[in-house]
Amino acid sequence: MDLKETYNKIAEDWNIDHKNDDWWVKGTDKFISLLKPGSTILDVGCGSGDKSSYFIKREFQVTGIDFSEGMIDIARREVPGGEFFVFDMRDAEKLEKNFDAVFIQAALLHIPKKEAESVVRGFVDKLNKGGLLYIAVKEIRPGKPEEEIRTENDYGYDYKRFFSYFTLDEIKVILKNSKLSVVYENVSISGNTRWIQVVGKNA
Repeated sequence: MDLKETYNKIAEDWNIDHKNDDWWVKGTDKFISLLKPGSTILDVGCGSGDKSSYFIKREFQVTGIDFSEGMIDIARREVPGGEFFVFDMRDAEKLEKNFDAVFIQAALLHIPKKEAESVVRGFVDKLNKGGLLYIAVKEIRPGKPEEEIRTENDYGYDYKRFFSYFTLDEIKVILKNSKLSVVYENVSISGNTRWIQVVGKNA
């Protein structure tokens, strides 16, 4: 299964389908409230750029990265105020600059759990002093697997995606091990999904 190929295939349909999501607003607004005006934000797994647009409208400086060329094409088209690059989240060390904040929403859930901490640490290394890192992932459902490849048909054709699921404590441990202190935590509900949102801060 090639996740990048899947997102290139579903990019336009996914963009339309997720326009009205709102589970992320409370946690994202809290994240924003902790930032100084004009802060630089790296939007990891930015998809079609909706959250980048949300930040830009609030006068933050945004760089968005995603490994899907199709998603980046949409982001560049729809969010002209941002900088967007095709980039794999596993390659954080290749980023050429640091940021005041890193925003990883609904992206880490496509990484095997054994790799999650190393991915997070890569972005922590790109934070400025006093920087913030936001993570949102799907919570494990009781009796369900921690990782799976799901076949879906939301758009009238089959496609497959890998998912990993976490507990709130697992995400907090990852932040602690990455030398971040947790300054916000929340679990919000959208349909059958419970979304974990956590913000960590470095010294």
